[in-house]
Amino acid sequence: MRYILLDRVVELTPGERIVAEKALSLAEEYLADHFPTFPVLPGVLMLEGLVQAAAMLVRVTNGFRQSIVQLAEVRNVKYKSFVKPGRILRLEVTAKSLEEAVSSFVGTGGVDGQAAVEARFTLRHYNLAERNPAWAATDAEIVEAMRRRARLVGACQG
Repeated sequence: MRYILLDRVVELTPGERIVAEKALSLAEEYLADHFPTFPVLPGVLMLEGLVQAAAMLVRVTNGFRQSIVQLAEVRNVKYKSFVKPGRILRLEVTAKSLEEAVSSFVGTGGVDGQAAVEARFTLRHYNLAERNPAWAATDAEIVEAMRRRARLVGACQG
């Protein structure tokens, strides 16, 4: 993903829940086009923030065993308000089920207690080497990059 939408993990209970924050800055390049006279975080990126938070929860819970954690299905997305530059989007995601290869979640994002997005979604997770053993080194690189990112945002220590 080109955009990293987790700046800080506030709370993480492996296997259960994650709370993270995204501080929206006017410097974010996509705001120039969305919208030039009324810049707001695009709704699809609000949803992506929820997905990235859930993916972090999966990775930490599963001990970073899988390199790929990707969106499989989205249901019941509701956009309720805008997120403007200078605001902090609080992302709260709860696992409904967290299995080895697939997990389902409910998530909400809001600013100062006002809901901005709600969704139910499913992620699938796997290693590239399961499809082609030659990709094992790529799996290792991705896992290490995700471990570094998790440490940077405060999702894990090691």
